[in-house]
This record gives sequence, C-alpha cells and structure tokens, in this order.
Amino acid sequence: MVKHRLAAIATTAAWLTVTSLTGQAATLDIGTQGEPASLDPARVNGTVFENTVLGDLYEGLITLGPGGDYLPGVATRWETSPDGRRWTFQLRDDARWSDGAPVTARDFVVAFRRVLDPATASVYASLLYPLHNAEAISRGEAPVDSLGVTAPDPHTLVIELDDNTPWLPSLLAHIVTSPVPAHLIDRYGSHWNRIDHIATNGAFTPESWRSHDHIAAVRNPHFHDADSVALDGVNYYPAEDLQAGLSRFRAGELDIMRDFDPQRYQWLQEHLGDAVHLRNQLATYYYALNSRQGHPTADPRVREALNLALRRRVITGQILEGAVEPTTSLVPEGISHYRPEAMPGLDQPMAQRLARARELLDEAGYGPDHPLELRLRYNSRDDHRRIAVAAAAMWRPLGINVELINAESSVHYSSLAQGDFDVGRASWVADFDDASNFLGILQSGNPKNYGGYHNPRFDRLMQQAAEETSTERRQTLLAQAEQVAMSDYAMAPIYSDASRNLVNPQLEGWQDNAINRHLARWLRFREDADAGQP
Repeated sequence: MVKHRLAAIATTAAWLTVTSLTGQAATLDIGTQGEPASLDPARVNGTVFENTVLGDLYEGLITLGPGGDYLPGVATRWETSPDGRRWTFQLRDDARWSDGAPVTARDFVVAFRRVLDPATASVYASLLYPLHNAEAISRGEAPVDSLGVTAPDPHTLVIELDDNTPWLPSLLAHIVTSPVPAHLIDRYGSHWNRIDHIATNGAFTPESWRSHDHIAAVRNPHFHDADSVALDGVNYYPAEDLQAGLSRFRAGELDIMRDFDPQRYQWLQEHLGDAVHLRNQLATYYYALNSRQGHPTADPRVREALNLALRRRVITGQILEGAVEPTTSLVPEGISHYRPEAMPGLDQPMAQRLARARELLDEAGYGPDHPLELRLRYNSRDDHRRIAVAAAAMWRPLGINVELINAESSVHYSSLAQGDFDVGRASWVADFDDASNFLGILQSGNPKNYGGYHNPRFDRLMQQAAEETSTERRQTLLAQAEQVAMSDYAMAPIYSDASRNLVNPQLEGWQDNAINRHLARWLRFREDADAGQP
C-alpha cells in the first residue's frame, strides 16, 4: 500500500486520504520538537524527540509495547538473585545489527561503560548509578572496567547493583541503555555513528540525515521481528515551530505531529476531531532557578518570592486553556506508590503571597533603588514564549525586571547545562515510573540539575532511599527529600504536563500512554484508507 496522508480542504476542513495501492508499503512522516544531538545513545541531550528517533533505531534488553508496557527486547528472559542485586539476562539468538552482525552481550558492556566514562560526559550517566561502581566511574574515581556489567558469554549479560533496584526492567527500556555496535567502534572509533558507518539493532536504521531538515530511516531487514513491521521507513522532521508543524500536518505532509500548542486544543478538537490526542503524562514543566553564587536566584529568599508570585492557574487556565494542570511539586500525580510533596506557602490567597514576596525581596536587598534583574531563558516555541511573558508580567509588580532570551532547543539546553541563566525553562518527562527519576534531577552532580541545587540533607535522603529495600520506607524517604527541596524553593514547578499529539486517523496501532512513547514498529496504515478519495 502507499503512504496515506491527511489533507485539509480549507473551506470545509474535511479530511481526505490518498488512494491505497495494494502491495506497496508505507513511509511514516513524523514531526518532532527538534533533532537529536546525536545518533549515539550515550551522547543525546535527554529530550523527548530524541526518544522518538532513537527509540525506533535501537532496541535494549527491554522494549516498549504500544501501550507503553514493558516487554522483552534483546533479552528473552532474566532472573534475579535473592537479594535483588544480581540480574542475569539471556539474549536472543536472532538479534542482529542492521549490517547483519550479531548483537552480543559485549555490545551492552561497551554501551554501559561509554555512558559512564567521564570522557563521554553523558547527561544520562546518573540513570545508571544503581549499577555497581557506576557513580564512582562517572566521577573519575574508578576505572570503567570495574562497572558491574559483565558478559560471561555472547548471549549472557550479568548486571550487579549496589542497591536493590526493583524498577530496573523499566530503566533498561530507556534509550541510554541501548547496545552499541562494538565491532564498529573497534573499527571506526568515535566515528562509528556517521551515517556511512552506523548500524542499529532496532526495527529501523538511519539512511540519511540532512541537518535541520530530516532524518530518513528504513526498515531494518535484520531486525528479529522484521516480518511484523508494516512500514518501509520513517522520516523525522524537526518541527519546533508548532504552528508550522500543524500546517504541515493539515496539508498531509506529516502523519504524526509530536506536539501541538495547548492554547489551540479546543480549536483542534473542533476541526481535526479524532486526529487530536491529549493524555495526562508523567511530566513536569518547570523553571530552573540558578542556585550558583553570582546569580540573584542563589538567594533562597529570591527563589521563594518568585514562586509565591507565579499565578499557575492563570497560566494553565487562560494561557494554555485548561489543557494541563497546575502543580506546586516536582513529582507529578500518578507516580506509582507516591504522593507528591507541595511547595509550602502557595496555598495562601494571592494578596498574602505577594505581600510575603515583597518582604522577602526587601530582606534580600532589592527595592526601587536596587531592582532585581533577571535573565529568563526559554527555547523558541510560542507557548514557551507566552508563559515567559506572563511570568515576567507576574513578577513586574514586585519591581523585578526580566530580560527574556530565546534560542532553538539545542542552544537553549546547552545554555542551561552551562549554567548561563538565572531562570530557565525546562521540563522533565519520566524515564521510568518512580519518584526518584524526578527527584534525581536535583541531586548534586546530576547534569540535569540545571540550577546547581545543592543541599546535603536532600542528597543524604536520596542516598538512603536508594539503599532502602522496604518499598514503604523508601517512598517515605523520597517524600522527605522532595519536602526538603520544595522548602528550599529549589526550582519553580508550573504544571503537570500532558502528552499532545496529532495522529493521522488512518494509522492503526497508536495507543496514548503515560510515558508518551510510541515505537513506529507497532504502527501501520489501514488497508481501507482510500475511503473518501474524491
């Protein structure tokens, strides 16, 4: 069959489809929020759109089903030791790289070591800290070959943990735990991931990459389940401009647009109907507050004042038209076995909050003769801009002057990583369903700790939680840690995000899920999608 697309007739907004030609497979066109920093799983920046692309190119020990459920991937089965600290995985015999070479346990050993090697500087290194010696290796305090990941034979992988980690299978579905082709690294070194060298083990493999235009991937004929993959290929188009992405979707140039402006939700429902997908997601939209010396936000009184003055319900209700829910905690509602800890003082009437904010700024030395000057960075998208403008307006009555600075995603996140901001727009989407995944971004030394927040008590509670084997006591420790960070006003949570997608109704296999992951291997166009052809 051919590729079936959506088309909008301007006068009627009716959806049309292209005629199906039996026997021809389809290519899926996806609009993403940007392009990956790399096709090397160890060198991504940790964005949602990198999950979209690399999730199709690689398969880890564990993979994801259509509904976000965890399924065996390269591993066919596994077992754990009685203390939960030794996991043994048996790898499938038919796992192959796209060049036909077998996927072996060594490919995982090399991959995990590369993520933790300080020379790689992977932003996701901390996700692997439960592994034996991982944190010491990441800090340059132990050799990489001391990592608790070994390959007794080509089809057996053993993972040793420092702490009991019952959520390890969900972690092993993350793109950072994908294998890498050790045979190509042996041959090409750091250039192994060039388009003319790269091999991947997922359902698709990259064929070309035209920077800032698109990445083209084709079906991997050596994928162990290639016979069930309906698509011939996938094209990933960076579409950071949501309005432009919407226009391309309506014109039939995109089959999936992986975000839309929440302010247009009602309009989209009226005009695009079943193509609009909105679902609560394990994600938090927040402002990072720079706690490093030399920044005004290093003063906790300033951070508290900024939080007190933010009118979150105005942002979610008026600017985003109720498509998301306001939040005053880092961990979102819906995380398993956990109740989020709210930031103190934000349940008071706004008049009291503003009065307290003025007192705090006065105590911090700011006033008419010495106004607080802030630089607020955000990545270039219309909804981010509107929220930033609104936040600046909410802070202005306190005598705060805000300079708004915008940049494309890659530049923006680079600035955050370098600490070049006072206030910085950010968000965190769950890598796995556990409160520690959110709270971990505030731990000292975590590259995602953009604001440089540091509190020894918070770090100690997080470490105690990592070592705790009782689920109930562990959750109590995590809640105490969140309470510490929220009492420090370590950041400014704004809303619990929702997944927003535009999906061609002629696609089958799409299932909205809490982690907003959708592998293209599960998607296909309907055979009868030519109905309605004019």
